[in-house]
Amino acid sequence: MTAGSPLNPGDKWPEKAYKNSEFLASHDARPIRVLCEFLEPERRFRELGVKSTIVFFGSARTLPHETAKHRLKAAREDLKRASEASLKLEQAVDKAECALRLSRYYEDATVLAEKLTRWWLSRPKDACVICSGGGPGIMEAANLGAAQAGGPSAGLNISLPFEQVPNTYQTRELSFEFHYFFIRKFWFVYLAKALVVFPGGFGTFDELFELLTLTQTGKLGKRVPIVIYGTEYWNDVIDFDAMARWGMISEEDLKLFRFCDDVDTAFDYLTKELDKT
Repeated sequence: MTAGSPLNPGDKWPEKAYKNSEFLASHDARPIRVLCEFLEPERRFRELGVKSTIVFFGSARTLPHETAKHRLKAAREDLKRASEASLKLEQAVDKAECALRLSRYYEDATVLAEKLTRWWLSRPKDACVICSGGGPGIMEAANLGAAQAGGPSAGLNISLPFEQVPNTYQTRELSFEFHYFFIRKFWFVYLAKALVVFPGGFGTFDELFELLTLTQTGKLGKRVPIVIYGTEYWNDVIDFDAMARWGMISEEDLKLFRFCDDVDTAFDYLTKELDKT
């Protein structure tokens, strides 16, 4: 340690720690940054009167139907114009065809979020808003549906190197930007009255299984209906019945969620369950 240099009468006063941006961005200040991501959303939700949410999970890669249709058409035209067979172009067509099949979930998420928002706006209760991860795909569809119904919606955005660009349909005052996944997931669950899980990848799986674990172990402290939407996809990628057969979960655990394949069934189930709260 060196002695350093003494302060002179004309020197600028030392900066307060809470105004020192270099310190706040440092490793030592990580607990402060974590606390900020807990307290700042809490204040905003409180000031806007939001006491509960209906959370939509699902892939950021799911496209609107018209976008997926145009991309498939373009991929087929590229393949047709090719002078010789191209494996890469054939794979592009296959991916575009799959994207078109998945696009129905974007449309369904939009309609379901719209119907749930209209339903809640008609009720004299505390504000319950649609909440998504704030990005594209299913998240965008959920915020879009709420906007079409004339209601607010929340977007819990996360800083990522790809995919996660905030969509324009979330309410500005309820648009958040998180750095820490675990604090973001806390806010997904803490205010949730219901959850709808559309087809997705690693992120959606992470969110789904954490929610199921919290529900299974009673850590939520409340009953939250969980809809898993799209049996064709989910039965292809996860065999919940096999988990029960192998004894990794109980038969009762299969009742923690409800599979749905259309908007009306999901809406009827969710509103019936929400009426109980």
